[in-house]
Amino acid sequence: MGHREDLLEGAKKCLVEKGFVRTTARDIVSASGTNLASIGYHYGSKDALLTQAFIALMEEWGEVFQDGLEGEGGSLERFRAMWEAVLAQHEKSGRIWAASLEVALSGDQRPELRAMLAASQGEGRRGLISMLTGTPEERLDERDVRTLGAFYQALLNGLMIQWLFDPATAATADEFTEGMRRAADALTRPPGGDSE
Repeated sequence: MGHREDLLEGAKKCLVEKGFVRTTARDIVSASGTNLASIGYHYGSKDALLTQAFIALMEEWGEVFQDGLEGEGGSLERFRAMWEAVLAQHEKSGRIWAASLEVALSGDQRPELRAMLAASQGEGRRGLISMLTGTPEERLDERDVRTLGAFYQALLNGLMIQWLFDPATAATADEFTEGMRRAADALTRPPGGDSE
C-alpha cells in the first residue's frame, strides 16, 4: 500500500477508536505510519480524509449485507432480515454511528466536515433503497433518494440511536418489522376502521 491507502486505513482506525472530533492529524499519522504532509498532499485536509474514511467504513458496512439478505426485495421478510443484520453488526458499527452523530451534533464547530458528510448522504440513501427493495442503484432517481431513501435512512438512524442509548431496550428486528407492518396497515386503513 502507498501513503494514500495507509492514511485511509489509519483514519478508519482512528474514527472507530476516537470518533471525528477527538481524532487529530497526528493520531492518523501515528496509526498509518505516514507523515503530516501526506495528509494535505493526498486528501487536502484532515477533515476531508476523515470524511473519505467514514464513507469507506459505511461502504464496508453495506457490503456485509449485499449478498446475504433473505427475502424478496421490498418484502417484510427482506425488511426484517436487514434490521436483523444491522443489529447483529451493532457492536462493530456502533462506534461509527456514534462518530456520525458527533458530527451532526457539533453544530458550527466543523462546518466543512459536516458539509462533506451531508453531500455523501445521497449515496448512502441509494444503497439503503437497493438493499431493502432489490432495485439496482443506477435505476434510482432523485425522487427515490429524497423520499424512500430519506425514509429508510431515518429508520436506520433511529434504530442505531435507540441502540446507542440503551441496547437492552432497543427494538429487535422482529419488533421493528412488526411496527412497520402496523404503521403501513394504519396508513391504508379506511377512516374509522378497526385498529389492532
